Amino acid sequence: MMWQEFLAQQGAQISEQQDVQGCAAGWDSAALQDGFIAALNDLGLILASGEDAASFLHNQLSNDVERLATDEVRRAAYCSPKGRMLASFLYWKNADGVVLQLSKAIQPAVQKRLQMFVLRAKAKLSDFGAGRVLLGLGGAAAGASLQAWFPQLPAIDGKTDNQYGTLLRLADANQTARYQWIASAEIAQLAWPQLSATLKPVNTSAWRLTEIQAGIAQIIAATQEQFVPQMVNFELIGGVNFRKGCYPGQEIVARSQYLGKLKRRMAIAEIATDEVTAGMEVFAASEPGQPCGMIVNAERNGTVSSLVLVEIKLSDLEDGDIRLGSASGMALRFQPLPYAITDVTQ
Repeated sequence: MMWQEFLAQQGAQISEQQDVQGCAAGWDSAALQDGFIAALNDLGLILASGEDAASFLHNQLSNDVERLATDEVRRAAYCSPKGRMLASFLYWKNADGVVLQLSKAIQPAVQKRLQMFVLRAKAKLSDFGAGRVLLGLGGAAAGASLQAWFPQLPAIDGKTDNQYGTLLRLADANQTARYQWIASAEIAQLAWPQLSATLKPVNTSAWRLTEIQAGIAQIIAATQEQFVPQMVNFELIGGVNFRKGCYPGQEIVARSQYLGKLKRRMAIAEIATDEVTAGMEVFAASEPGQPCGMIVNAERNGTVSSLVLVEIKLSDLEDGDIRLGSASGMALRFQPLPYAITDVTQ
C-alpha cells in the first residue's frame, strides 16, 4: 500500500504543500510534551553518492562534511555567492554517501543548482526520498516507544542505523527529546499502529512547531536569499564551521562574524493570530517607516495564536515593541531562546 493511502486510512488529508492534516485537533506546544508522532511529508532528501561526494559537499556547504562521523547528524547552510542562504540542510552519512534533508518544495531547484557545480567531481546527486517515509517523534514517551525498533537510542545530534532504517536524535524542544525516523513505507506502516498507541498522531505542522521551539530555522521558498547564516543563529546550532575551507558566500559569512558586532539575530515570539506566514515583515513601533525584521518560520500554537522565529535588528529587539505587518499590527511577545547567544569563534 502507498504511504499516502495508508495515511488516508488513518483519517489524514494531504495538502498541496504535502502537509499531513486532520490527525488531531486542539493541540498546542504544551500538549506535545507527553508524546507525539507526525508524518513529515514536507521534507525532501537528496543523496550525494560517489567517491568525491563528501569533498564536493564540503566545498559547497557552511559546515564540515569530510570529517562527519557515521554516527553524527549536523546542520549546514547552502549559500549564494553573497552569503545568503538558499537552503538549510540536516545531513548525515550512510553506506551510499551523504544524505541532505531540506524543505521538499525547494528540493528540485536546490538539487539542480548543486548539480551544476559537480563538474569533474566523481559525485552524483539523486532524489533519496522515493519509497522512504520520514516520521517525527517527540515528547516524554517518544524514546521508550522507539526502543522496540532501536534498543540503543542515539544521543543528541547522533544517529543509529539498523534493519528498520535510520534514527536521528535532534535538539530538544520544550525540554523533551525529539527524533526522526527514516524508514521504508512498509516498515512505517507496520510501526505506526504500535507507535500511535502511546504517541498522539498530530499534523506535520506540529513537528515544525517543535523546530521553532528548538530555535532552528528552516529555509523555505519565501525566505531564500534573505539571511546570512548568523542572522538566523545558524552558527549557534552548529551549522557553520569557521575553520573549514572556502564555500560559496564564505567570505561574507566570515566577514559578518569577525568584522564588528552582529547587528541582527533570530528570536522566538508568540503572536495572538493564526494568520502569520514566513516572509512577512515586522516593524518597530518607534520606527514605523521601515521594517526591522522578517518572519523566518511560523506555525499555529493552539487555536488563536502562532509561534514564530523572527529575524530582527538587535537594537529594535531591545526596545521590545515589535509589530506584525506594520507599526500598528499585532504585537510580538518574545520568549527566551533554548540556547545562548555567544561568539562561537572564541
